[in-house]
Amino acid sequence: MTITTRFAPSPTGHLHIGNIRTALHNWMWAKKTGGRFILRIDDTDAERSREEYVDGIRADLAWLGLTPDAEYRQSERAALYDAAFNKLREAGRVYACYETSQELDLKRKIALGRGLPPVYDRAALALTDAERADLEAQGIKPHWRFKLDHAEPIAWDDLIRGAQKFDAASLSDPVIRRAEGSWLYMLPSAIDDVDMQITHVVRGEDHVSNTAVQLQMFTALGSTPPAFAHEALLVGAEGKLSKRLGSLGVGELREKHILPQAIVALLARLGTSDPVEPLHDRAALLDSFDFARFGRAPARFAEEDLERINRQLVHTADFASVADQLPPQVDEAAWHAIRPNIAHLGEVADYWQVIEGPIDAPAPEAEDAAFLAEARAALEPLAFGATVWKDWTEVLKASTGRKGKGLFLPLRRALTGMDHGPDMGELLPLIGRERALERLGG
Repeated sequence: MTITTRFAPSPTGHLHIGNIRTALHNWMWAKKTGGRFILRIDDTDAERSREEYVDGIRADLAWLGLTPDAEYRQSERAALYDAAFNKLREAGRVYACYETSQELDLKRKIALGRGLPPVYDRAALALTDAERADLEAQGIKPHWRFKLDHAEPIAWDDLIRGAQKFDAASLSDPVIRRAEGSWLYMLPSAIDDVDMQITHVVRGEDHVSNTAVQLQMFTALGSTPPAFAHEALLVGAEGKLSKRLGSLGVGELREKHILPQAIVALLARLGTSDPVEPLHDRAALLDSFDFARFGRAPARFAEEDLERINRQLVHTADFASVADQLPPQVDEAAWHAIRPNIAHLGEVADYWQVIEGPIDAPAPEAEDAAFLAEARAALEPLAFGATVWKDWTEVLKASTGRKGKGLFLPLRRALTGMDHGPDMGELLPLIGRERALERLGG
């Protein structure tokens, strides 16, 4: 059996951090087991789906390195859904309902007022053929529900939550098709999981009751259901869901110059017993991926943790891994000089300005003016190789008696305009002889 997972977003908006985590964990399980990861665009809601969001989903997954092995679109699979719908209807597992949304809302309110669960009362099943004909003669088109089997409890062994059990009678028969013929989420998703031979579904714990319903759909379709893993939802650092967390997307993270691997490294282990580490190598993340390590407690996401992981990854990133994200002038030597001083790749351009200039250096202190003139004269005859900073400061230490901050700070200020920054031993060769002499007063 080939392990096959799927990520099934609706293209009604941009991916947010919770979507990304779901996609990542499905991708990780498939890749760890040598299986397949499928992207399924759930675009049955034609009114709200947008092609720009489809393009955005593809681009976001590509940027994160979560490349699908296949892609499907539900809008292209109507014939498959119709065939399954007709089969279920003939078997008595799908039935027509004629209540308006206002009538259904009133029924829910009455049930709640009586202290009862707001479960659909199956009134449509009691309609006679004549009553149905009369309703349709009035121009009322039915919506369609899947009829749950109340005879047996619904049970499964969840890969994260363990044993799960539902009383089918406590659940409403779900609406699966609207009156105008469009599909809701539940049945097409189950049909696709069967047709695409999905073996594992990894999703948020807010889908647990949907799983209970869909398990009966798999049975009605004559198929074995996939294994399910319902992971705890992400919450903010303050311990609750927030609008901010629900809208934080890949686009915003890219604009902040967060590395894709920082997002992967954090989300891969968030909510597990494994430590979150700044790992460049995805193989290490895949090796440790295990549903048994996921906890039931909410997974806390904090942007400052993402910033920390990003900073650590930037400080250890080799040039080849970031070259395509750097200004074209920045070569490997410049990257090694700059990277210990930045938290985001977006800061590289600022430090390149320090190298190439012009810079806005402060006027030297009165006691440093003569020292800088002497420093310029000492630098001029030196070979501008990898050791020029060491050679130069050794000469100045011997000739002026200066050392420590009194020696190094005036030179750094004159050459960079800053009190701190990249290692001057790496930076000075990049600045070059001509610019260095000019900044020292040449």
